[in-house]
Amino acid sequence: MASTASRSRISLANLSPARGSLHKQKRVGRGQGSNHGGTAGRGHNGQKSRSGAGIKPGFEGGQTPITKLFPKRGFVNQNERVWAPVNLERIQHWINLGRLSCSPEKPITARELLFSGCIHDIHDGIKVLGDGAEFLTSQIYITPSRASKSAIRAIEDRGGQVVCKYYNPLALQDCVKGRTDRITAAPTRRQDIMWYSKFQNRGFLSPDLLKKLGDAPFVEERWKLLSQQLGKWRKQEFDVEKKKK
Repeated sequence: MASTASRSRISLANLSPARGSLHKQKRVGRGQGSNHGGTAGRGHNGQKSRSGAGIKPGFEGGQTPITKLFPKRGFVNQNERVWAPVNLERIQHWINLGRLSCSPEKPITARELLFSGCIHDIHDGIKVLGDGAEFLTSQIYITPSRASKSAIRAIEDRGGQVVCKYYNPLALQDCVKGRTDRITAAPTRRQDIMWYSKFQNRGFLSPDLLKKLGDAPFVEERWKLLSQQLGKWRKQEFDVEKKKK
């Protein structure tokens, strides 16, 4: 038994490449015996036989390529975001089935919605819609990326709370994986800062919303710090030089 174990042990002496993973180098221009001599597999004359020459992808011999014959319309918006919509009726149905639960200490996030099957893809964030608001009976706490006005009104009428939080792609990935060892990114674009600073949007940077929430368990201390730092633009004044007469 000992001899068998010693023979099967992996060491530097018995390591070798996997069968079929290595191939002999193709040597061209070294005589006719290899069938790759003479023209070295390039044929006689022509553009492709010259050294350094090559045809770029899409080149059609000088005529107008097909990629230029078709018209181009519109553009690709680099700042466009695709939200994963979820209705209040569906959230209430999932709560009735016992597949979703929430509390002030543990609000509903993209992680719970995705793993419970309430949504199938998070895309660029979650947007709560007010469809089926008449079926909402539970007091829910949720932190999506966006929420419609009708959804905000319905949730708060039932005693719940919705706070729209900014997620960049990495922060959204950490939220789904449940990672808390990294600090979530703050919004950097002016449009995002202004949107999440408005109380009507229930943005997490809104001073009025943070004052209303008080010491709620799900409110992070970093939200208050970011609200002060990113809200300085409201009070900034710039000196304008007066025109000389």
